[in-house]
This record gives sequence, C-alpha cells and structure tokens, in this order.
Amino acid sequence: MAARESFLPNFCAIRSVFAIVVVGELLALVIVLARPPGTQTWQDLSLLSLFVQWIGLCSAALLCLLRRWLSRLGNAAAAAASYGLIVGITLVVSEFAYRLVYGPVIGSGHVQFVLRSVGIAAITAAVALRYMYVQYEWRARIQAAAEARIDALQARMRPHFLFNSLNTIASMIPSVPTEAEKLVEDLADLFRASLGRRDRLVTLAEELELVDGYLRMEGLRLGERLRLEWGIAALPRDALIPPLSLQPLLENAVYHGIEPRLEGGVLSIHGTIEHGVVSITVRNPSPGPSDRLRAGFGMAQENVRERLQLAFAQRGRLHVHDDQSVYHVTVCFPYQRV
Repeated sequence: MAARESFLPNFCAIRSVFAIVVVGELLALVIVLARPPGTQTWQDLSLLSLFVQWIGLCSAALLCLLRRWLSRLGNAAAAAASYGLIVGITLVVSEFAYRLVYGPVIGSGHVQFVLRSVGIAAITAAVALRYMYVQYEWRARIQAAAEARIDALQARMRPHFLFNSLNTIASMIPSVPTEAEKLVEDLADLFRASLGRRDRLVTLAEELELVDGYLRMEGLRLGERLRLEWGIAALPRDALIPPLSLQPLLENAVYHGIEPRLEGGVLSIHGTIEHGVVSITVRNPSPGPSDRLRAGFGMAQENVRERLQLAFAQRGRLHVHDDQSVYHVTVCFPYQRV
C-alpha cells in the first residue's frame, strides 16, 4: 500500500500564500474591532495587519523550506513540528516588532505584548492545523469511497469482457494462431493496467496504447460492425492521465452503442489541446431505450469522472451529451508532464 501523503498543504503554492494573507487580515480586523471604542482603529489596523502578515508569511516561508523534511514525518510529528515553528516565529517577530516600535525597553508591557501575541498565534495555529487535518481526512475518505466504487465497477464489467475475449481467442487459435497470441498479450496488458496502482498517473501514450489493444480485440470479435475514426494527432503523448481513464469509456461505447446494433456503428475518438487543457471526445451511436437498461450503463462514466476529480480536482471534468442519434462523452484535464 502506498504511503499516505502529509496532511500539510504545499505552503510554496500561491494559493496557500494567498489564503494565509486573507486569514491573517481577517484576524487583524477581528482583533481591532474587538477593542473598546475611542481607539485609533485604522492606524491600529494597519500596524496590526503588518505585524500579522510578518508572522504569517515568515511561517509559510519556513514551512515551505522544510516541506520535504516535514513530509517524511508522521502526521502527528509534522503537526507538532509545524505548531512549534509557528509559535517560535511568533515569539521572534513579536520581540523584534516591540523593539522596533517601542525601543529596547523591557517591562511589563513588553512581556504582556509578547505573551498575548504568542497566545493568539498558538490558538490560531491549533485551529488551522486541526482544520487542515480534518480536510485531509475528509479527502482520504472520499478517495477511499471512490476507489471502492471503482473496484465494484471493474468487478461487474470485467467478467463480461473477459468472457467475450476468451471466446474470441478460442475461435482464432485453430485458424490464426499468431493473431490469437497477440490478442492474449493485449488482454494481459489490459488486466495488468486494471490491477495497477490507482494513485499514480500514466502518460497519454501508454493509455492510448492500451486503448488500441482493446479496440483491436473488439475489432476481431465484432468484425466490420465496429468502424473506427481517429483524430488524435494533436494530442500530446507525454500528458499525464489516471490509468484506465479512456478504455472504460470505449468499452461502454462498444457494449451499449455498437454491440446491440445488427449493423454496428462508428466509434470515433478525437482529441485537442487548447490553453493547456487536453480534451478527448468519444462518439458512438446513441443507445436505444432498451440498451440503456443493460447492466452497467453510465457506470464507466462515473468511474472516469471520479478518477479525474481525484487526480486533478475541479480541473478534471467529464461531459456527456446525447442528441438521440450520437452519444458524446468528453474528457477534459490539464496538460501536465513528468
């Protein structure tokens, strides 16, 4: 089993830094508004905002620099280390800020200022780290549930496909043993991919090679009933994609759109890349009302949608369009390379 990633976000990312700035500013605003009336609100807000942003950005910078070291620790150790770093930075910045504003005067006001700053930082850091851990656990549960649904989907789809493939291989062995051997290799590649790790990405070239092997098997089984149209020359072969993101859609298209029709149909695969987004569209004859009642209809789409969302969050999408004659499924994901 692959090791789980750290619950700490990437503090080197612009999104994390922006969140820290916004939260810090809100914290400064709340502290100033909680003061009794008659104080210089705007002047205090500007000074306090600068002070809080120093602490927040210094903490983010240090956590960014120590990211690799923290990722090697367990969640409890990483949380304790991060908590200590934030409190320590608050102590140093508070001391520096007090001396900068009031001079090197040590007194009760100095101690009170430092202790109050450290106390607020300690509470805020504890709440923030707890929130990060809760979000991490929530994402882990969502991923586990999605993988369980993917396993259930594969368990339902694979026996049907395996039965048909083995029958095709058995019928080909006496007449074309070389083609039958190639078919066995394609089948082995497909099942090797389905049993592989789901937490890794593969190149689009690998996924298309798997798709080519699958369609070759279905082409031998269905013959002229399966007609293919390719338009994938523009696709970047080094783009990363979750494994088995395209093959289930093609299996769904064959099983629900091509196989039930005596005359067969055209299965087209077209792809483009625009503004850093890869789009791949699968088109097949629209299934009839009775075909939509066949077991597994729509499950492959949910499978792929969950894979994309787990890998790319909101940037990974799947769109379905049915115009009653042609069924369109489009996969969109950001262009990422190794």
